[in-house]
Amino acid sequence: MRRRDVLALPVILTASVPVMLSLSKHDTADGRWTTKAPLPLGRSEIAVAATDGALYVIGGFGPGGQALVLAYEFATDRWRERAPLPRGLNHVGAVGHGGRIYAAGGFAAEDGRAVGDAYVYDPGTDRWSALAPLPTPRGAPAVAVLAERIHVVGGNAGGKSIGAHELYDPRTRRWSSAAPLPQGRDHLGLVALDDRIHALAGRIDTYAHPTNLHDVYDARVDRWSAGPPLPTARSGGAASAYEGRAYYIGGEEPRGTFVQNEAYDPRSDAWSIETPLPQGRHGFGAVAAGGALFAPGGAAVPGGSGQTTTLLVFTR
Repeated sequence: MRRRDVLALPVILTASVPVMLSLSKHDTADGRWTTKAPLPLGRSEIAVAATDGALYVIGGFGPGGQALVLAYEFATDRWRERAPLPRGLNHVGAVGHGGRIYAAGGFAAEDGRAVGDAYVYDPGTDRWSALAPLPTPRGAPAVAVLAERIHVVGGNAGGKSIGAHELYDPRTRRWSSAAPLPQGRDHLGLVALDDRIHALAGRIDTYAHPTNLHDVYDARVDRWSAGPPLPTARSGGAASAYEGRAYYIGGEEPRGTFVQNEAYDPRSDAWSIETPLPQGRHGFGAVAAGGALFAPGGAAVPGGSGQTTTLLVFTR
């Protein structure tokens, strides 16, 4: 069995002066970061999802309240405000599927408790509708789609990381349970790649305990196995599939935010070091569209402040 390194020595970055990774032994790193139209309001601890030609920034901290939903149209490079969430939430999990946006979990704006709220958004009508509640309430879960089902994995409830793994079937409108994470954690990334789900990084209970864990879920046998750990332990980063790889970008720990941009290639079963962010950040998300990876918002300092309006775009 592959050795699992729960804690690796991270490269720590200061929030005010991001430290770029040395590329001395990673000189094949390529790709570039550019920017598109900035968000109209700074946001962090958001959910990010895309469908039907638009990227959505959902909930989170920042001006405009925690029910705020912003949509970016790829074709026009413009933002507009859309129907708000039914209630204010931060640390929501969301994903686009079948022309709609599904959102689950989060922390309630009014009291910070973990909730089991679940909603679906229809861009055609600009309306959110309530779904059957998430069976295990939690904030900071990770969400991905595999085999037409929406997987909600991990999260935090009552200050403790959990490994709960629940699936929503849009056809039957029902939740079911699947094998939990081997190690419960929150603020992790979840990427569906080929016929597997990859659970990446995250923290155990607090952001002082970041991990470089990489768990791989096989739905055919309902089982997790250990994948090669991330080069850098961190949590609160953005994760997405892009060009056949699973990316984990940015993140935080108590002393600062990360610029690291690392990609896992299932063909070689190995990680590569990609071009780092121009500035460290956490509490954001990423989606791939039109041959590029879009990463909106986030905070440049650890914790719940320092929201940014930047829309960063990575291309290889």
